[in-house]
Amino acid sequence: MTSPTHTNQPEFLRWRNRVLFSYSAFYLFVYMGRFNHWPAGPVMREQLDFTHVELGIINACLLWGFALGGMTHGRIAETYGYRFWLVAGTLASVALNWVTSFGNNLWTIAIPWALNGYANATVWAPGIGLLAQWWHRSQRGRVMGLVGVAAGSAMLMMWLITGWTVAEFGWRAAFRYPPLLMIPAAVALFFLVRDRPSDVKLEDLDQQGTMDSANASLPDREGLREGDSEPKDESPPGSSRPTKSRVRLTEDATPHGPLTAYKILYTNWRFVATSHVKGLENVVRYGLTTWAPLYYFEEAGLSIETTALVTVALPVGYLTAPMVSGWISDVLLGGRRSPMIAASALISAAALIGLAIVPAENVYAGALLLFIGAFAMSLSMTSTLVVDMAGPRYAATASGILDGHGYVYAGAQALIFALVLDTAGAPWQWVFLGMAAARILSALIAWRVKL
Repeated sequence: MTSPTHTNQPEFLRWRNRVLFSYSAFYLFVYMGRFNHWPAGPVMREQLDFTHVELGIINACLLWGFALGGMTHGRIAETYGYRFWLVAGTLASVALNWVTSFGNNLWTIAIPWALNGYANATVWAPGIGLLAQWWHRSQRGRVMGLVGVAAGSAMLMMWLITGWTVAEFGWRAAFRYPPLLMIPAAVALFFLVRDRPSDVKLEDLDQQGTMDSANASLPDREGLREGDSEPKDESPPGSSRPTKSRVRLTEDATPHGPLTAYKILYTNWRFVATSHVKGLENVVRYGLTTWAPLYYFEEAGLSIETTALVTVALPVGYLTAPMVSGWISDVLLGGRRSPMIAASALISAAALIGLAIVPAENVYAGALLLFIGAFAMSLSMTSTLVVDMAGPRYAATASGILDGHGYVYAGAQALIFALVLDTAGAPWQWVFLGMAAARILSALIAWRVKL
């Protein structure tokens, strides 16, 4: 860690805030080239005569592209530079959106869309790694909360802008024009931020960390100070003390190899359990955004414009919760993340059961339940928890692996629920009840593992 004197230096504070707000502003635009197929989905299905399964394949290709990107981009960025990899991936994503827009059948759309998923995934793990170089653990919940607000705002902007674009110019325009907004955002980010304090002649934060989710509520213990042989004990009186049984992320400041971080993370069972909880969260987060527009478009017979207005409750919910959850976790719960994970699971499960019961024609109740479900989903603190576990040095790798697990599950739900709807001929209620079951299961895992 840096000393209090260092972290209070005006120049350090100025740069730290500049990095946070620049990245958050950049993130407002990245969904223009990521989830723009969701508002366009009903029109694509109608014009190209796609089945639910074919739309599910397209969605799964994107999400599994994200999964592979999440598994790799964090480690690459830790090696070659966070902002460089962020910008390179963003520009590649814009190009691949344009390629996708010329598709005329399942695979001419699905293949470039999968590549776009891989490219667009660069905006998350490297970005979290970048922020971890500038912010301590005691403030990380609120930092991640602001990033969550930016992600929710990005979803809302994408939903409104892409929905209007599809209604006015057709589904192909959704892949061509809104993604262009990502280019100036990426260029501005490149010039506004730096990877770490030492790049602007400031003292770096300690880059070492502990894998310790069981005691994640304790103050900063992200590594050994230079020359120390044991972790510094900063536990409050009466709390459990740090022990040698903790899995250290590193014993020195020298990288051990390109796969070392993966080995360390995957041999920590709490990290693995958290990754599966994240996966079950994504079954619902991306299940709702995948299927809710089609549900109201088909079952309630709404127009594409009205469907977009009803389902905009999802990005509004995703937007409003993260800052609240970060503040509650950091301030009221002393840095504990697990109560927020449990509350997120139970509240969202109740909202999903409500969606299964309330008729699709009752669009006002549906919009309210979509908002509650999305709000509850964004209360979860799994993304913050794994950065707490890994510390700044491997924050990007840990965030990327977590995100990768999440998108593996997200892609699976796209195919599973498509098969439920098309092949099994099951009613839409089964989709929402299946999502509710996933939330209850994730709550049980979090409780059993004591995340």
